[in-house]
Amino acid sequence: MATLAEKFAALGAENAPGQELRQQTDHLAALMRGAPIAGVPVDFSHGDVDAFAPTPGAKAAWDAGFERGGAQAYTEYRGDAMIRASLADRLANFTGAPISPEQELIITPGTQGALFLALGALVDQGTKVAVVDPDYFANRKLVVFFGGEVVPIPLRYTADNPGENGPDLDRLQQAFETGTRVLVFSTPNNPTGHVCSEQVIAQIARLAVRYDVAVVVDQLYSRMLYQGESYSHLRAHPEAPANLVTIMGPSKTESLSGFRLGVAFGSAEIIARMEQLQAIVSLRAAGYNQAALETWFQEPEGWLRQRITQHQAIRDDLLVVFRAAGLPCAAPQAGSYLFPQLPALAVSYAQFVQLLRLQAGVTVTPGAEFGTDCSDSIRLNFSQDHAAAVAAAQRIVEMVERYRA
Repeated sequence: MATLAEKFAALGAENAPGQELRQQTDHLAALMRGAPIAGVPVDFSHGDVDAFAPTPGAKAAWDAGFERGGAQAYTEYRGDAMIRASLADRLANFTGAPISPEQELIITPGTQGALFLALGALVDQGTKVAVVDPDYFANRKLVVFFGGEVVPIPLRYTADNPGENGPDLDRLQQAFETGTRVLVFSTPNNPTGHVCSEQVIAQIARLAVRYDVAVVVDQLYSRMLYQGESYSHLRAHPEAPANLVTIMGPSKTESLSGFRLGVAFGSAEIIARMEQLQAIVSLRAAGYNQAALETWFQEPEGWLRQRITQHQAIRDDLLVVFRAAGLPCAAPQAGSYLFPQLPALAVSYAQFVQLLRLQAGVTVTPGAEFGTDCSDSIRLNFSQDHAAAVAAAQRIVEMVERYRA
C-alpha cells in the first residue's frame, strides 16, 4: 500500500499545462547548444482559444445564467435540472442511446472532474484497472491515487493502415480473466488521435459483459473526426456493458475550456456515486458556467465542419514538417494531438523538452506522461494559429538536429 507521500509524488503535475514555469531549469545552461531560435512562442501543451474562439453564443448564455441569479448559482449537485433535460436529448441523439437526465447524467467541473469522480466511484484499494498505454496521463495517476493497481494494455497506433491499430484485445481479455474489474480508455485516443474501430468497440463490449467489468470511456474529441473517419459509440452497441460511464465535454473542439465544463452519463448507480463524491469535492460545476452548455451541439450551421477543416489543414502541414525531418508521426484520425517520436539525443528527453521551451519558445508535453515506453515522444495540441504552429514545428526540428546524439 502506497504512503500518502508516495501517492502525491506519483501525481507529478510539473508537466501539466501551465505548470512548466514552476520547473527548475538553472542546470540546463551547461547543456545548451547554440543561440536562442527566434519565433512566436507557441504552447502546444493546450489549445489556443485565441486562435479558435469559443462557440458563438457562449458568453450570451453565461450572461443569461448570471441573470437567473441564485437559481443558477446553486443548482443540484449533479447540475441544473433544465439544462440536464435539454442536454440529455442532444447527447442521446449524438451517441445513439437514450439518457435519463434525472438518473444517468451529471455535469462536472470539466471532463477532468468527470474522470476523477468516475474512477473515485469505481476504484478501491487493490482494484485492478486496465489502462490503455499510451493514453491520457491522468488515467494511471488517478488509479494509483485511489489505491488501485494499473494493468497496462498496449495500444498500437503507428501502422499506416488504421485497421491494424488498436488496443491489444488479447491482453485485455487476459487482464479480465485475472481479476481486472475496471477498464478506462479514450477514443479518440489522447495523445495519438487513434479512433477505436467498430469491430474493436464491439469486442470491448462483449468482453466487458462476459467478465462483468465496469468501463469508463473518454470521448472528449468524438466530434472532431477528420475526413473519411467514422465513430462507434460503446454505449450504443447492442451488448454495451451495464456498468458504463461515458465522459464528454465542450472544452476542446468547442474551445470552452475556460468554462471548466464536462459531463458524464451512464449507469445510474455509478452516476449517483459520482454525485456523492462531487458533493464533497466541489459541490457542483460552477453554476453560471453551466448555462454555456445550452450552446453545445447547437452551434450555427457549418460551424463544426469549418472547425474540423481548419484543424485538419494544420494537422497535415505539421505532419509534412515532421516526416520530412525523419521523425515518425502517426496521422491522428480525430482530435487535435500529434505524437511525434524523437531520435536518440545528446540530452535526456525530459531535458530536451525544457530546452525546447527555453531556447525555441515551444512548449510541448513529454511523452512519458502518457505511456510506459513513450519517453522518446512529445505531444502537441495543434489547435493553434496555423502559421505559428508550422513555424514552431520547424523550430522543433531545428532543435532536434542541434541536440542529436
